[in-house]
Amino acid sequence: MVAEIDDTYAEAFAGIFCRVILTADDAATLHSAAEDSTATPSVVIGRVEGGVEKWLDENETPDKREGAVLQFWAGLDKNKAFTASLKKFEAELSYRIRQDILVKPFTAVFDALPDAEGEIDMMERIGHCGDGYEWVEKRFGRNVVVVPLMVPDFIIERRLGYAHGVMGANFWVMCTTKEALREAGEKALHAIHRVKGVVTPFDVCSAGSKPETHFPLIGPTTNDPFCPSLRHRLGKVHKVPEGVRYIPEIVINGTALDTVREAMKEGIDATLDIDGVVRISAGNYGGKLGDFKINLRELFP
Repeated sequence: MVAEIDDTYAEAFAGIFCRVILTADDAATLHSAAEDSTATPSVVIGRVEGGVEKWLDENETPDKREGAVLQFWAGLDKNKAFTASLKKFEAELSYRIRQDILVKPFTAVFDALPDAEGEIDMMERIGHCGDGYEWVEKRFGRNVVVVPLMVPDFIIERRLGYAHGVMGANFWVMCTTKEALREAGEKALHAIHRVKGVVTPFDVCSAGSKPETHFPLIGPTTNDPFCPSLRHRLGKVHKVPEGVRYIPEIVINGTALDTVREAMKEGIDATLDIDGVVRISAGNYGGKLGDFKINLRELFP
């Protein structure tokens, strides 16, 4: 039986992002740096989030080492000038690079955004980790900052490009069994990552949220009408279909709206005929918050 697609929409938001190539001497260090630096999806609390777009072989990177394409994202504060959001993004991005990449031996970071709208100078917040002994030189046809370290040395391209994109698009997979959840998550992520230009900051996420909360210090809290374990406590306001025991959410950020729409379609399509997947839905905020609405059924004309 093919799962039903709800007549609803995902609400998505405008954001800014950097797209970079990370390289390292060996696969273990590469994966550790890539996964550590993109591990905490925290835009909802005013930080930065990221994801691994794809893994690269030695023929696809500037320095001919194994690599990965990473994206780092920030939301835009509509109550502040863009320059303020950009400066905050610069600071938060530097924390991820300094604490999760620079500290791992023989790593390097290069720009991977050819159609950038602007650039961020990496000297101030990352280059100066060299305490004034850092220098700029030409390597691999790029201007890089060399940061002297006790395990020499970290290099990063002097300027990383940034651009506007679409973040927070999502869909929900309503499952009757754990086995269905696992298979759906695996197949959806595999399909999504065949689309160039997207990342899944949470991969398979167990915690869909809602904008209103009883605990403002926490920020977004659980979307209680869609928590299967609250069926008997919530009664008539409970919205989980009978038999559904698990509702994982997959969130997608991407370089353009059409790219995000394509990734959503591919991800949903990969789950529709899985035994135990009964319905596909999405999270939204009644159209009050997001810059974009992506109707699920319109993805399948």
